[in-house]
Amino acid sequence: MRSFRQTSLVVDPPNGRMPPLTADGQKRTDETQARRRSRPSSWEDRSLYDRCLTRGPIGSILPVIYGNGLEIHQTPHDVVIRYEMIHETRIIPIDTRPHVNEAIKMYMGDARGHFEGDTLVVETKNMIGKTAIGLNGNGSPLSPSTTLVERFKRVAGDQIDYSVTVTDPETFTAPFTIAFPITPQPDYQVLPYECHEGNMALANILSAARAEDRAIAEARAKGLPEPKFNNDDGPIFAPARE
Repeated sequence: MRSFRQTSLVVDPPNGRMPPLTADGQKRTDETQARRRSRPSSWEDRSLYDRCLTRGPIGSILPVIYGNGLEIHQTPHDVVIRYEMIHETRIIPIDTRPHVNEAIKMYMGDARGHFEGDTLVVETKNMIGKTAIGLNGNGSPLSPSTTLVERFKRVAGDQIDYSVTVTDPETFTAPFTIAFPITPQPDYQVLPYECHEGNMALANILSAARAEDRAIAEARAKGLPEPKFNNDDGPIFAPARE
């Protein structure tokens, strides 16, 4: 895999930073961080990634520490993108059919594609309001009014230039664009990513939280100091520096 000298994946605005959050976007981000940093009361307090559900359309393609493989297939009527991690697959119609009814919300949104010259342009709407722009789909939750516009352009036999423009006036004070190249790695295989099968992480997280609850209750009943536990996973979103 080739590396590229990008100091930031954000190419617009020119300072390479995501725009500030709106007041509502900050509120939802703070609430999400508070749930992730506390002892979970249920599985819903953990991320969609922790729960092996999805990383969202952009979290699925952003480069992370492992599992960055993807396959892109084209048929006469669709483009299909298969992501290795969380075994997510997007089917993107490239005919003239309209978006589905706006009342229908989906984790990966509703995508429609068309070609502008040799560039595939994909517009995604109908977001569920729980996914995010960030590594593995973590970050400030996007609102259901989000529109994503992705562009895929083959610039060489071994490179596709990719970009996505994010417009979410409920979450960010301005649109922004992320861009980076997609390149192949010789002999790479997209392998099955069995996230749920044999995965005891979520059960262990919840059982440990209930054990901590019992330890605190026992200490209180005996009039002893409450035991302290480290439940801070760190920030899920680092705001842009001024």
